Amino acid sequence: MKMLPYCFFLLLLTACTSESEQILQKMEGPTMGTTYHIVYAGEKVADLQAGVDSVLTVVNASLSTYIPTSTISRINQSPTGALLDEPMRINFLKSAEVWLKSRGAFDPTVGPLVNAWGFGFQKMAGEVDSALIDSLMQFVGWEKLRISGDSLVKQQGVVVDFSAIAKGYGVDQVALYLKARGISNFIVEIGGELRAAGQKAKGFDWIAGIEKPLDDPSGTHRALQLSLPLKDRSMATSGNYRNFYELDGKKYAHTIHPKTGYPALSNLLSASVIASDCMSADAFATACMVMGFEAAKELIEREEGLEAVLIYSDEQGKLQQYISPGLQQLVIEVD
Repeated sequence: MKMLPYCFFLLLLTACTSESEQILQKMEGPTMGTTYHIVYAGEKVADLQAGVDSVLTVVNASLSTYIPTSTISRINQSPTGALLDEPMRINFLKSAEVWLKSRGAFDPTVGPLVNAWGFGFQKMAGEVDSALIDSLMQFVGWEKLRISGDSLVKQQGVVVDFSAIAKGYGVDQVALYLKARGISNFIVEIGGELRAAGQKAKGFDWIAGIEKPLDDPSGTHRALQLSLPLKDRSMATSGNYRNFYELDGKKYAHTIHPKTGYPALSNLLSASVIASDCMSADAFATACMVMGFEAAKELIEREEGLEAVLIYSDEQGKLQQYISPGLQQLVIEVD
């Protein structure tokens, strides 16, 4: 689970003190093992939260690996696959796109490895050694999945886990619902993934913040690295500074490299990716963390429509940041 970012606390605290006369409404609730927060401008819309909860119930019923009857659970429980629903189809196609563009760094078939390392929907099965990793690697690889008609077909033993893209998809679905209800100025957050539309108030954009990547599993020590305006854009942040554990003096982080089977540790500490949709931002942020700083920078500069803030440590261990060209005039540095 990605912890709630410091940036959104700022948004909520300022929601009642808008710079204009526009009224800001707030909603929040549990979903996907975390929470959602929504702020929108304008008069309160009746039954809006019930509608949002219904949208997220549909998302969970398809993509949650923690619900035994979900579509993804049925697929994983079957030796060769099962019928798809629309959320699974959309997540599969977007994952295939990001897998290709990231040259395999993003791969939702790492589920068995994530579980083995203790970060998945199953409990860690004892000591992890090279023999266990080698035995699980035979089940990892996007090429072991395909769509055939209305079904997702897989090789036996393959486990699909869209947790690195599902929250972004949930954000996008809520955003579509808000627009369908006639709301054009809003920001949606689920577990740290954001999508903003319109403006907070006339002349004032929604502002999102990016945390300093400080090792702190509890999430109690937070500091802001920088902030930037979001208008009709999405942002997702991935990092190894919240979801990790230490064993025998060694750090094990939740981002698993699909080509090695081991936690992907590099000098890249966090990746905040900005895209038009939150699904893409979510998936590419994970891919960046797998790839490391230099390859992630090359990916962001290569792919049209992507911007990013990459925070990394240099050879002296000092915190550095890369801001892609399209963001350099927008970011607000924090002293």
